[in-house]
Amino acid sequence: MKKLSLIIFMSLALVACSAKESSKSVQGVTPGLLTGVVNDGQSKPLNGVMVRVTNETSGISQSVFTDEQGRYELSTGLTGDVTVRFRLPYYRDETSKLILTAGKSVEQKAVLKPMTDLAEISESLPSAYHFGNLAFDKDPKSINSYQHLQRDCAGCHALGNSVTRAPRPLDQWVDIVTIMQSYLGNPDPKLIKSRAALLYAGFNGQAPTVRPVFPVDAETQQAVIHEYRLENTIFPHDADINPADGLVYTVDRTASQMAVTDLVSGKSVFFDQPPSMRPAVGKGDSYSARSKEPGPHSLALGKNGYWYTTNAGSDEIGVFDPKTRTWKASFVLPEPARYPHTIRIGRDGIVWFTLAASTQVGRLDPVSGDIKLIYLPKLKPLGGSAGTVPYGIDISPVDGRIWYARLWGDKLGAIDPTTFAVTEFDSPVEGPRRLRFDAKGKLWVTGYNDGMIAKVDTQSMKSEVYPMPEFAAGYRPAPYALAIHPATQEVWINETLTDRVYRFLPKEKRFIVYPMPLRGTFTRDFTFTASGWACTTNSPILNAALEGNETEVLCIDPSGAKARK
Repeated sequence: MKKLSLIIFMSLALVACSAKESSKSVQGVTPGLLTGVVNDGQSKPLNGVMVRVTNETSGISQSVFTDEQGRYELSTGLTGDVTVRFRLPYYRDETSKLILTAGKSVEQKAVLKPMTDLAEISESLPSAYHFGNLAFDKDPKSINSYQHLQRDCAGCHALGNSVTRAPRPLDQWVDIVTIMQSYLGNPDPKLIKSRAALLYAGFNGQAPTVRPVFPVDAETQQAVIHEYRLENTIFPHDADINPADGLVYTVDRTASQMAVTDLVSGKSVFFDQPPSMRPAVGKGDSYSARSKEPGPHSLALGKNGYWYTTNAGSDEIGVFDPKTRTWKASFVLPEPARYPHTIRIGRDGIVWFTLAASTQVGRLDPVSGDIKLIYLPKLKPLGGSAGTVPYGIDISPVDGRIWYARLWGDKLGAIDPTTFAVTEFDSPVEGPRRLRFDAKGKLWVTGYNDGMIAKVDTQSMKSEVYPMPEFAAGYRPAPYALAIHPATQEVWINETLTDRVYRFLPKEKRFIVYPMPLRGTFTRDFTFTASGWACTTNSPILNAALEGNETEVLCIDPSGAKARK
């Protein structure tokens, strides 16, 4: 997908400690303390201001939020020269240069001034409020409706970010949409022309007038957001944490490498995956092509301690040994398997994965090497796609059935692990993308088209649907993936258009919204540390769409900030 974007636009350590201990261990010294108050210049305290402290040398940033009285407090192991940035929607950023010293307290106050320039406000708005301003067809079933465009054209990269909303000539939009539709397997000239015209007319450089209202959840006052720069990556996709060593392992889809990040030191090391020995197939302009570059997309930890990766570029299952930090021989998938996508591993060690381009689910026994391809029922694709794209996958802890989602089919499916019989059901949400089971065997799934998540009882197939928060009427979020916190069973949701991530409390049926430190944020899949941090990668396409032009691992410690007194 990174290759697609380049063509289009040319252009955690096992943290079994408290937040204080984590902060201390960053530098191996007693943490310092940064405190202060933020107001609007008229003595009015500002609630929900993000205070971000960055040490450029280490590549680590830490953020906290002000409370109702404008106060903030950050206990941090960052020392030396740092940059402190204060940010609140519709106010201009304020930045300061400080020197932090271990064991010392520093007070830094700030005054934020409201934005007044329309262009300034426009640049500060998340992608959703540029994308949602396009002149969509009103009929939701129309090919150029909001729902279809969100799934068809804003799935791999956000439409409306600083790169994709840039004004460009109509003929350039035609070239771009031609490539996009080629990846969807549907190079319909009429469709290409209509979508190019819509994007050309909508992304014309004019500032949108919508003003989303972002409420401040009290829980953000308790949170600390940790960022770790991944400066040697191109397109870090999924990340996961190895409980054996507490490190974050991230697969880089474009650079074909494994990044290993220590959340204590903030340092990452990188291990290149050797090129495939398989011959390339196709021209590389669709998901049915094959490359000699492995292109690892997703990963899961096997019972033997090895990481297994879906090599979407070479149609193989990669194997990485975290102890020796070496890539082993890959498992070559038989024809006609194309584009292994999301991967999960059952309690029995069997590896299951979706095959996005060949409309299959794969099964690998890593001990015997036996591989089976399970064909899914024929189904007419929705929107502008030529395929239904099996996407997310997970395994029921109750009966062992394998469940998957068909993103362009609005279907959920179940596979019997013994007979391999397939049964499909209508999805309760449109654009079902990634899904996960909770500890009680309830299936949670994101609805990318309509900004919903759903809980499904896979025995009765009854479901509960929860609309995600909407900050401006008609501008829907785009939930990409979700994961279940193993200790709390809360649902953490990755979203691609609002520069935010979401935490859903099932018992209260309530969302908590965490603003992210960088504009252009596009997170992929959550994983959790032993101490309860929720970690994910932040990697839009292109990297230039992400503020600072650097991809990262970011972690949210939901209870890391001290209570104000």
